[in-house]
Amino acid sequence: MAQLPLGIRFITSFSRDQWYRAFIFSLTFFLYASFHLSRKPISIVKGELHKHCAASHEVQLSSYKEYAAQIQPVKKLSNISRCGWEPFDKNNYKQLLGALDYSFLCAYAVGMYLSGIIGERLPIRYYLTVGMLASGLFTAMFGLGYFYNIHNLWFYIMAQIANGLVQTTGWPSVVTCIGNWFGKGRRGLIMGIWNSHTSVGNILGSLIAAYWVSTCWGLSFVMPGVIIAVMGIVCFLFLIEHPKDISCSCTPSSDPEMQHLLIDSENCSVSLDSSTVVTGEGRHGTSAISFLGALRIPGVIEFSLCLLFAKLVSYTFLFWLPLYITNVEHLDAKRAGDLSTLFDVGGIFGGILAGLISDRLEKRASTCGMMLLLAAPTLYMFSAVSKMGLEATVVMLLISGALVNGPYALITTAVSADLGTHKSLKGNARALSTVTAIIDGTGSVGAALGPLLAGLISPSGWNNVFYMLMVADACALLFLLRLIQKELRCNTDHTLFKEH
Repeated sequence: MAQLPLGIRFITSFSRDQWYRAFIFSLTFFLYASFHLSRKPISIVKGELHKHCAASHEVQLSSYKEYAAQIQPVKKLSNISRCGWEPFDKNNYKQLLGALDYSFLCAYAVGMYLSGIIGERLPIRYYLTVGMLASGLFTAMFGLGYFYNIHNLWFYIMAQIANGLVQTTGWPSVVTCIGNWFGKGRRGLIMGIWNSHTSVGNILGSLIAAYWVSTCWGLSFVMPGVIIAVMGIVCFLFLIEHPKDISCSCTPSSDPEMQHLLIDSENCSVSLDSSTVVTGEGRHGTSAISFLGALRIPGVIEFSLCLLFAKLVSYTFLFWLPLYITNVEHLDAKRAGDLSTLFDVGGIFGGILAGLISDRLEKRASTCGMMLLLAAPTLYMFSAVSKMGLEATVVMLLISGALVNGPYALITTAVSADLGTHKSLKGNARALSTVTAIIDGTGSVGAALGPLLAGLISPSGWNNVFYMLMVADACALLFLLRLIQKELRCNTDHTLFKEH
């Protein structure tokens, strides 16, 4: 009998259940990457919506003049002003662009609280598919303003609000699905790797939007809209919500080694009296957790408030970094968009590192606190070093991306999944959607405030924006102090117990 080919032996070395888990991991990765891919264009296009009319008079560097000659748009509509696209060609353009960000993020924050509750009661596959198709429509709608020569501010604001609402279907759905398929054993590392979809989506969105931004910025929105709609169809055809749906045996288990990752209120146990959780009848005979019941799970409030400030910092970079690079480095919108992707590259490593450290130390809150403590002085260094040249900016983008996105990634993935599969929930996988929505919804309030504050503060100087971000990181750390103290105390008690 002939020996099996090496490739076939590799395939057959994995069980059916392992292949299904790998498939769901990859599918949900690309599904949510498409969400972030569709959010990124607005930050890239900002530099094109408003151009510095007097830049050639204010900047005497010959290299910058050469750039200005190279980036003239191939196509110009008759009513594009030489300062950009009306109504963003006015002196108050930062406030107007900030209003676009705030419209999307405020709608996202409000919708997220409802989305988790709705998603808990509907089939995830249908719910996510409809959300992705609608998101594709509203993302493309913003770009159609270019082709139909629309200059009404409210058109763009309404497109952002509608998109913000439908995009809330994404996060609770994919986290619930991935939580159903993976247990707690190495959840920090697995979800740290999985959460890199955020940065991958941002990078792809930046590159796609930057490709057309200087020639036809409408396509910077239309193409990402088409991509997320196509991924919505893929979701409908292939997503498997739970291992039980295909009689898979890889149902998540409660690993005892991870039970002390999240600390109960006054001791070192993660146990919670089941009467604490207010429930109602749900799917498959399980109970649907109430909003107040989810808030009573130890750690939900602290991590939610921490994420509010951590996400404030992350989303300020997401929406304003390309414009900051344009102003400081005097680059055109395309090159600034390409350079901004380095922040997301750093975020990939930061999320994986946070997950790996939290699994090894078995301390989620302490890992987040350590990275937040380092992030604040790093942001100050970024504001100072970025003015020294392109090489210094590249290095600081990578370091800042890792430290800013590390805690954000850990809380929205592993921490949310840990809390959503808390012992008191008795295996109710549906509750994960509500818990995830509460945590990410609270974080989205910060995501809405950050870009808005940046738009209001930046006219007084970019340094003031960085001071605001440093204060936000300090506040995020402040809300974790109680959980960090409990983790350290429990570690000490565990050590003393072993000695005796």
